[in-house]
Amino acid sequence: MARIDDVARLAGVSTATVSRALRGLPEVSTATRSRVLDAASRLGYVASPSASRLAGGKTRAVAVVVPRITRWFFATVVEAAEEVLHDAGYDLLLYNFGGREQARRQLLRLGALYKRVDAVMLIATPLDPDDLAAVARLAIPGVTVSSGTPVPGWSSVRIDDVAAGRAATEHLIALGHRRIAYITGNAADELAFTTHLCRQRGYEDALRAIGVEPDAELWVEGDFTVAGGARATAELMRRGRSPTAIFAACDEMATGALASLRRAGLRVPEDISVVGIDDHDIAGAVGLTTVAQPVAEQGRLAAAVLLELLRIGTVPSATCAVLPTRLVVRDSTAAPGRWARGSVVRTTN
Repeated sequence: MARIDDVARLAGVSTATVSRALRGLPEVSTATRSRVLDAASRLGYVASPSASRLAGGKTRAVAVVVPRITRWFFATVVEAAEEVLHDAGYDLLLYNFGGREQARRQLLRLGALYKRVDAVMLIATPLDPDDLAAVARLAIPGVTVSSGTPVPGWSSVRIDDVAAGRAATEHLIALGHRRIAYITGNAADELAFTTHLCRQRGYEDALRAIGVEPDAELWVEGDFTVAGGARATAELMRRGRSPTAIFAACDEMATGALASLRRAGLRVPEDISVVGIDDHDIAGAVGLTTVAQPVAEQGRLAAAVLLELLRIGTVPSATCAVLPTRLVVRDSTAAPGRWARGSVVRTTN
């Protein structure tokens, strides 16, 4: 494979001149540029995109950091962001923590991003003070997406998770429910997510607004997965606290709840109601009432914010874009049913 010095020898110029000629810089005469292009063509030489970018002081790459790429929300945001960045000529470098705290430390604190990218997008990534200091040392544009730790000087794109939790709970309250269970995230998660805590605050606010004190016996962890939601619902059954409705902090957990209730011999919504948050792709198929959030739009907007920061070359005042959510009522919610009147149900593991 031909190298740049091969082209330089054949064209009778320096490697620096070859680089300038192939990059279209004006310091090269027309005759010299023609010789360089002819030599490169004869040798089949193709300049390295990364080398050309670094020569210009830019990598034309953006780091997108996610806690778990296997989760629907994160994958949807990444795909939407990649489309926008690709159209603008930028590469997306994906960094996946896989739920591991050690991976976060290594990426952010050991300088793995230094001079490798022009900007950073952090998706739902909680940061501690050492992480924040490491991010500041990068001195490049950044944006956060969804709940996580605000980064001083960075813009953010998110929904109001407290309001989303309140809307889901208020829907159940309006139907007549008062004993509403909450399936939350995992308090022991290494990365210390906060999304489920914000949504729980909305749930508690809605109950207290009607004079109902939230019952901790109706809270159970579901790990933001379908399997976790099923396990959490089975645990609620074993406790015998008889909620008339379940609010899950995401649609995956709500879908797991539907499966667990069906195995227990309960009908939804005749016996018990279920509501989630997200409007996951599967929500419509299973008739799940949910609070929809614009997931792909968050990725597109965050990418557009970064591109604008890179275009203007300076960092203006940070902005916070809070995108709207909306209640989508389907078949999984109704007024309290027979379980509220004390029916005995069969529980399963």
